[in-house]
Parts: sequence; C-alpha cells; structure tokens
Amino acid sequence: MNALKSSRTAKVFAGVALVSATALVIAGCSTTSGGDKPSGGDKPSADLTLKLGSLLPQTGSLAFLGPPMESGVGLAVQEINDAKAGITIDLTAEDEGDTDTKAYETSITKLQGAGVSAIVGAAASGVSKLILDGNVAAGILQISASNTSPDFTSWDDKGLYFRTAPSDLLQGEVLGNLIAEDGHKTLGIIYQNDAYGTGLDAAIKKTFEGTGGKVVAEASYNVGDAQFDAQVETIKAQNPDAVAIVSFEQFKTIAPLLVNAGIPASKFYMVDGNLSDYGSDIPVSLEGAQGTKAGPKLADDFTKRLQDYWTGKGNAEVKDFTYAGEAYDAVVLVALASLAADSTKGADIAAKMQEVSGGSGDGKKCTSFADCAKIINDGGVPDYDGYSGDVTFDENGDPQGATIGIYKYGADNKIARTN
Repeated sequence: MNALKSSRTAKVFAGVALVSATALVIAGCSTTSGGDKPSGGDKPSADLTLKLGSLLPQTGSLAFLGPPMESGVGLAVQEINDAKAGITIDLTAEDEGDTDTKAYETSITKLQGAGVSAIVGAAASGVSKLILDGNVAAGILQISASNTSPDFTSWDDKGLYFRTAPSDLLQGEVLGNLIAEDGHKTLGIIYQNDAYGTGLDAAIKKTFEGTGGKVVAEASYNVGDAQFDAQVETIKAQNPDAVAIVSFEQFKTIAPLLVNAGIPASKFYMVDGNLSDYGSDIPVSLEGAQGTKAGPKLADDFTKRLQDYWTGKGNAEVKDFTYAGEAYDAVVLVALASLAADSTKGADIAAKMQEVSGGSGDGKKCTSFADCAKIINDGGVPDYDGYSGDVTFDENGDPQGATIGIYKYGADNKIARTN
C-alpha cells in the first residue's frame, strides 16, 4: 500500500450503508523469504508455515466479544489447515484485556517473542493505538476485525495495518440517521472517554444535528468506572427524546439506572460495543431499544460451523456472532496474501492484501479459502468475498464496501435484525 490517503462518501439506504471504510493493513515478522509463484497448478515449491497471533478480549470490558471473534479466528485456522493448499497456520492466542486491566502489555510481548508474522486484533481501537507503532517497528502485520476509530485511516503504519470492520464515521452516520428517522428531535449521549467512544459520539452528533436535531446533553465516563449516576442525571435533566449509549459492558449498569430514572428502553440507541443478547443478564426490559453493528446477516451454515468448532473445544455456546465474520475473513485474507506472496514475511504479506481482496488488479471472485487458494496455485489472482462482505481493501487498508445492520430488542432482551 502507498502512503496516499483518500476519503469516500457514505451512502445510507434504509439503514444499510455501502461505503469505503477502514481495513487494517497487516504486516509481520519475517520467518521465510519471498519467492516467485509457480506458473502452473502446482502448490508453492515448499509449503509455508505462517506464525499467526491473536490478541482478543478473553477478559475485560469487551470480554463478551471474545467468543465470537476467537471462534471466527479458530475456525478459519482449522479450515485453512484442512485445505492443505500450501500453507499451514501456527496460531498463538493471547488475552487483550482492555485499557484498564492492561493485559495486552504482557500478551503483546509474548506474541512478539513467539515470532508471529501477523496479529489478528486488538478488538478495541484504544488498545490497537497503544500497540500498533510497536508492531510496525517489529515488522508485524496487524489486522483488526473490530477497530472502528477513524484515526487508523491516516495512521503512519507503513502499510502494515488493515481492518475488516468499517470506520465509526459510517456507524455513527447510520445510527444518527436512524434516530432522526424515528422522529426524535432531541438527543442525549452517554459515551466512553476513549478512542472508540469519542469517535462515535462525534459521528452520531454530527449526523443527527445535520438532520435538524439537537444534542441537548453529553456525558462521558472513563474505562474502569463503576458508578454512572452523575452521567444518568446529566441526561435526565435535559429530558431528551432519545438516548444514545456508546459503551462496552458498562451498559449492564447504565441501562437499569436510565430506566429507574424514568427513561424507557424504547428510547435507547446502542452501538456494536454493547449490542448483545442480554436475556436475564440485565434486570430491566430492553424491549424496543435499537442499535447498530457492522456486517451482513450471517448464513446459518457459517454460524453452525462456528458453534461446532467452539463447543468442540469445550467452550459454552457463542451467545451472538458480533465480528465473528470479520475475524474469520481477517485470517483468510492474511493466509491468501501469504500464499500469493509465497512468503511469511509481514511486509510481503501486506503487499498482497489489497490484491487478494479485490482492491487492485482484476482478480477472479471466490468465497472460500480453498477456492481462492486454488486460483493462486493455478497461477491466477483471487478476489475474496467473505462473511463480512466484499472487503475490497483500498490503499489505506480500509474495506471499500461495508454494511451496517440495524437491530431491535424484543421482550426476551435479545436482538433481531430489522434490515
């Protein structure tokens, strides 16, 4: 990827946005040297072994995203290795934690010490901002399935950072428009004071006020806070028509406080960081609350494969599949780029990421690792379309096409897609 940065205009139609978004360009430590691909249908002259790391939240405020993302990574690794197409992945999984627990500090040292060429993660934009420069310096390709901060589009990442999730500029636009389309004229926002929260707060506010609405109250909190009475009081004092909550698992505490303050959940608008099937985990009804998160509707066969893989490892069933498709696609794209480069060196892999995603060249469409790998081994160029969408990295490592889904809570405190 070159250093040029570009901006694109999002188009929002009935809650689905197709737009240029930011995908992370990943690079890794060198384990083998690059080489020319064979011209015929043979595999590379020697099978590649790619050392891949994952840095995902097993603990901390985003721990509910751990199972779907780890199952996506693990399933992709298993299916790539089973394909026997000339590349084998050696996965090392470590805990991200969050910016409060700082588990990532120990984990990133372990991953770098293990000699990984690429890392899938971190989940939180705030964590990625703290580790990205170190990975770039080490030549490690980093790709995130859920980093949404707009800042990564212009980051000086030497072409080593990609992401399969769209920027918050897109999600904020979709959510802000949804709130306005529902007829609300005033809005209160409670948001987390970090890269994720401030980015979404700004995007939601800009879009909502651009429709003629007014943000009448904003209240922030810090990661690690456990008390939110002051924030709820700030919102309640202005009596807005709707309330946007930009948080992680803190929503479990914030939601009952808002309801007890007389703000019904039907006025809530949520984001990918807190949109989950809560069931009885929250002691109030969320019926009527709405929220947004990236990705198209996942096929039943994919979610079944995820569940079979995850429970087969002795884990409890995945409760929802937020960013599972993005995590799966991240691994597949790195493996395809490594195969296309005939190398496990981070910079070599990064140089092929845009090509195998269909962002450059004139590749042949394919929707599985095995089919795409066959195209490579036959001397061609693949254009991978995955479970997170078309992906199609631009020169910034951002996905050029992305879908934002809209969801609504039922009486069982579980979400259903409405678009």
